[in-house]
Amino acid sequence: MPRRGNHNRTLQCTQDELILLAADLLRVRSPVDQDDIENTLIEGDVVDVLQYLPPGFVDLLILDPPYNLTKDYNGLCFRKTDASKYLEWFRNIVLRLVPTLKDCATIYVCSDWKTSALIFPVLEECFCVRNRITWERGKGRGAKMNWKNNAEDIWFCTVSDRFHFDVESVKLKRRVLAPYKVDGTPKDWAAEADGRFRLTHPSNIWTDITVPFWSMPENTDHPTQKPEKLIAKLVLASSRQGDFIFDPFVGSGTTAVVAHKLRRKWCGVDVNHEYLCWALKRINAAEESRTIQGYCDGVFWERNSQPRRRSRGDDQASLFR
Repeated sequence: MPRRGNHNRTLQCTQDELILLAADLLRVRSPVDQDDIENTLIEGDVVDVLQYLPPGFVDLLILDPPYNLTKDYNGLCFRKTDASKYLEWFRNIVLRLVPTLKDCATIYVCSDWKTSALIFPVLEECFCVRNRITWERGKGRGAKMNWKNNAEDIWFCTVSDRFHFDVESVKLKRRVLAPYKVDGTPKDWAAEADGRFRLTHPSNIWTDITVPFWSMPENTDHPTQKPEKLIAKLVLASSRQGDFIFDPFVGSGTTAVVAHKLRRKWCGVDVNHEYLCWALKRINAAEESRTIQGYCDGVFWERNSQPRRRSRGDDQASLFR
């Protein structure tokens, strides 16, 4: 376990913790029912695991596969390949996932800008593609001969025209810089103790996301970890409490953690043993605090704008008791 600075809150597991947590991981080698996999993390290759999962159990699929980039996932290296080979691999995954989806299911598919264009035809072939969300990571390496690459895409798809979408649950709270009044009454904004704010409908451009970093307790050493706030928007918009959320590339567990905090059923699959142990440790911690950074009082806040008085851990928990 690497040594960290005194103020570094990156999640780690000791060897004793890894042994203890591993006992709660599920290995699937024969057909299982929905009850067998509810609120569990499955260790194994997703292609092998999917053949044993029940049909039609998924209300919301969060699909965050390796992009067509060379990345080291804790010793397991996914290598960039030519477009046709990656597309063949991706299509195989999607076709195996289709039987797990309910007729009213929603699918969100994460990608970088190059992979995004590559996978679109497959998504259009298999699902109803409804929109493409682009979110700003807030950091990225600078480039002298190109634009800095600090955004990713999420494709919003459904199985059919019958699906759940709750726009009220994902409104963004913004500070009002130029307050406008009609006959002395605020127009679409309200004065609060912390300032003037307006609730706005969410667009498909998200600039309020903070990527986990060393001072955040949700941070891990996973190289492509998604922020809890990002996944929370997808979960709240496209599922109800009690719905079943599935993530076949769960990694360090963000989807499972967020689903647990928001009172959804969940299941995740990953081939990396240590990542799954990190995920379990995060899920156990969620029993003590259901706080999601940037989400409070039933609304999402602009980046770095959430008032301190609203950041208490029990604020978030009280919403779901």
